[in-house]
Amino acid sequence: MELLSVVYKQYRWPFIAVIVLNLLSAALGIGIIAYINHELIVSINASVAVLPTFLGLLLLLMAVTLASQLALTLLGHHFVWKLRGQFIKRILDTHIQRIEQIGSAQLLAGLTSDVRNITIAFVRLPELIQGIILTIGSAAYLAWLSPGMLAVTAIWVAVTIIGGWLLVSRVYSHMAKLRETEDRLYADYQTVIDGRKELALNRSRAQQIYDTVYQEDANAYRHHIVRADTFHLSAVNWSNIMMLGAIGMVFFMANGLGWANTAVAATYSLMLLFLRTPLLQAVGALPTLLSAQVAFNKLRSFQLAEWREHFSASSAIADWQTLELRDLVFHYGESGFNVGPINLTLKRGELVFLIGGNGSGKSTLAMLLTGLYQPVSGTILLDGEAITDIERYRQLFSAVFTDVHLFDRLIGPGTQPTSPALVQQWLERLKMQDKLKLEGNKVLNLQLSKGQSKRLALLLAAAEQRDILLLDEWAADQDPHFRRVFYRELLPWLQQSGKTIFAISHDDHYFIHADRLLEMREGELYELTGSERERATLDAVQRTDTGR
Repeated sequence: MELLSVVYKQYRWPFIAVIVLNLLSAALGIGIIAYINHELIVSINASVAVLPTFLGLLLLLMAVTLASQLALTLLGHHFVWKLRGQFIKRILDTHIQRIEQIGSAQLLAGLTSDVRNITIAFVRLPELIQGIILTIGSAAYLAWLSPGMLAVTAIWVAVTIIGGWLLVSRVYSHMAKLRETEDRLYADYQTVIDGRKELALNRSRAQQIYDTVYQEDANAYRHHIVRADTFHLSAVNWSNIMMLGAIGMVFFMANGLGWANTAVAATYSLMLLFLRTPLLQAVGALPTLLSAQVAFNKLRSFQLAEWREHFSASSAIADWQTLELRDLVFHYGESGFNVGPINLTLKRGELVFLIGGNGSGKSTLAMLLTGLYQPVSGTILLDGEAITDIERYRQLFSAVFTDVHLFDRLIGPGTQPTSPALVQQWLERLKMQDKLKLEGNKVLNLQLSKGQSKRLALLLAAAEQRDILLLDEWAADQDPHFRRVFYRELLPWLQQSGKTIFAISHDDHYFIHADRLLEMREGELYELTGSERERATLDAVQRTDTGR
């Protein structure tokens, strides 16, 4: 399996050490069978002195077996811990466009179901490895006792394994389909949770989603899990019954055909009984390993950024004066909507408003400006020099997006704690000193109204003390009084403190406060000046609503 190959490449010597421990465990198990055969079956006059040696061998076998299983389990859990951490880091390093293409439901399924399946597989992996090693070692010992009987027994066991594998292969096919169905179920869960208010108001829609969306996916999940379990149980029962049949065949060959004496037949039977549990466990472990391979393939299919251990530590660009977007073009593949070519020059310390109808490309321009979207063509320049380090460029920006996410830590430049004086100053200006509970730089209460959440998000962004502040429809969720405070007090105060502000807005009453007024129309950018700017009312903004 490819998954095991990856583990071997990353943990070669620990993996080899674990295999050696398993080999030692198998050798001890076979050695005890040989000891029983020689001292307790063949020997007629076994003395009491045999018992301490026998008990000592059992204790040694128990210790070595437990050590080998624990070693492999610890190795597996360490691999899963590393895999999960790498997966999170790769998500953080992946371009925003790719994350949006995958969707949060699939990523959450990957972090929960896929990682869990891989974890379970590593817990069961010792059973598979021990079953294989014990089978090979036992075959060698049985060949020494009676090659003829081993040949027949080997054919019988081979038929058992092949039959079990054919059944398990059906398990794999249903597991693969099960994983795809699980993605759809996670999307259904997200719909029910995120749309809970609308569904509470419209019970017909709630019933439609329950009956035709959720139930369809849930039934598909049930179908595949029942089929997978059916084939798995069939494989276990097949192996169990065939192993009992092998014992009967041994005594038939010994007593009926005269191929060996009763002592050899008893040893054969004892060995088969000894192998029965490891073989059944190995067959039982196969579906979990197959499921883990499906999960591992799914994680790889996300095509996230390559693993990098460290975060970039480059310092922010300082003392810049002009930022230019030159001929930037961006395409949305599915919808066919294009943005650009965009040509825009921002000067340090400017207050710029961007307006435009719904779907005109305003948010896309904001993502291009901040470097979160990668244009298909065009260049970003600072003071006339093209940007080559996009991660360093992004450190110029703090942002409050429309789909704001609240973090519970206030951080200043880099990862330094925020100045308490600055936090207090912002709390007073945002009228939040009695709303937020802080413990050092940690926010203790994030259960806020939408308007208050936007204010906290602005505090989080301002605390970072970066040069450019992007505000996407920030005032849309504020009451009229605080909207006036925002445009007439907060924005001028931020500008006076040296910030460059790029604000997306529909509040035509406050356009007068901007140094420049830009408008997006069907993916193209225009600057409004003179009489055009004077006529930029809400009705004028709504005249174009055909783009993205």
